[in-house]
Amino acid sequence: MLLLLVDAAIIEVGLGGTEDSTNAIKEPTVCGITSLGMDHTEILGDTLGQIASHKAGIFKPKVPAFTVPQPPEAMDVIIERAKELMVPLEVTEPLDCKQMKGLTLGLSGDHQFYNAALAVSLSRCWLQRTGNWEKVCQNDFQDSNLPDDFIRGLSSTHFSGRAQIVCDSSLYSDCSEIMSENCGELIFYLDGAHSPESIDACAKWFSNAVKGYKNPSHLSISVENTEESSENGHFLHESKALGQFENSSRLILLFNCLDVRNPNILLPRLVNGCSSSGIHFSRALFVPSMSKYTKVTSGASVIPSDLSGIELSWQFNLQRIWEKIVHGKEMTTLLEKDFKAESKLMLPPNEFLYDNPSKGCPSHNYFPSSAVIPSLPLTIKWLRDCVREHPSTRLQVLVTGSLHLVGDVLKLLKR
Repeated sequence: MLLLLVDAAIIEVGLGGTEDSTNAIKEPTVCGITSLGMDHTEILGDTLGQIASHKAGIFKPKVPAFTVPQPPEAMDVIIERAKELMVPLEVTEPLDCKQMKGLTLGLSGDHQFYNAALAVSLSRCWLQRTGNWEKVCQNDFQDSNLPDDFIRGLSSTHFSGRAQIVCDSSLYSDCSEIMSENCGELIFYLDGAHSPESIDACAKWFSNAVKGYKNPSHLSISVENTEESSENGHFLHESKALGQFENSSRLILLFNCLDVRNPNILLPRLVNGCSSSGIHFSRALFVPSMSKYTKVTSGASVIPSDLSGIELSWQFNLQRIWEKIVHGKEMTTLLEKDFKAESKLMLPPNEFLYDNPSKGCPSHNYFPSSAVIPSLPLTIKWLRDCVREHPSTRLQVLVTGSLHLVGDVLKLLKR
């Protein structure tokens, strides 16, 4: 029997907390609860109060606990549970960027300042309760400051698939150099948001990221391949000339979500969150993920030769919801049986991404503003082909709605 000893263990609770297996740890050093939202409602309940009750199940008698500001319905439950167990509970405020001594958080998004503050509180409490605090702070350390080790960790944190920007490097294989004027750009903005609250945060991050890219006074592009990976929100190479894509950028949504989610909530919040910042999608693509609940596929998966038997009813449902958001009314039902029978119609023409969306008529798997594509690898290849055929174009693709989808796209880009 191998016994592994560690100095510190960070134990992430699964679903909820009350009945989670992590409760086998009876006396943790400190507990923390992040921002709560309407997630896993099929298991935890359909109100924030019920969800908070499960989350507060990780509290242990008299063990310190921290959380971030929560909606009143959730906070009331958390505070009551803490009182019952005599838990010293502290609500952390968002991290003040001045504490970073000129550096920025490694993770993008305003909500990360709350996560960073919670991480700081949990780390400080663990160090203090284990007698290690003096090892990381100077004698003249003040509570308003952060130890240099904390700042270094916060600024270098990387979380794949969360507010991550990747410039697809495959487009440059036929170019003499990365910055060739004859190459278009295919940029993926990846965020595994799949709850209403995280979709709101995703919309805000994406809008800010796109605006920043339009005026990149200090940004550059990360080229993603097997030997070089990007930092979240940080870029490693200089961008092309600002004017090259000024009038030829397209914002594309690549979306899927599990059927336990409610797309009637997620998609409108995404659209409204982006449009409130002046960001509007040119097209939306709906595609099944490669990975499933218990099966993770390889990034080297090939495009299946026969796509006619793939079940796409959920993706067509997502498309109908999208078209209703865009047009304000129900669109004509898609001819799904014709789509399955005629594999040659499984992809819209490349011009689909560039023509005026008011032109054209629905045809099997695509409307003028959206399309259903039966394969994720096929979708990535199609996007690449579209950019190669329109070298003056920049496609900025937001991938969201599912961690499975985001993870699959990352595997395909890095293979």
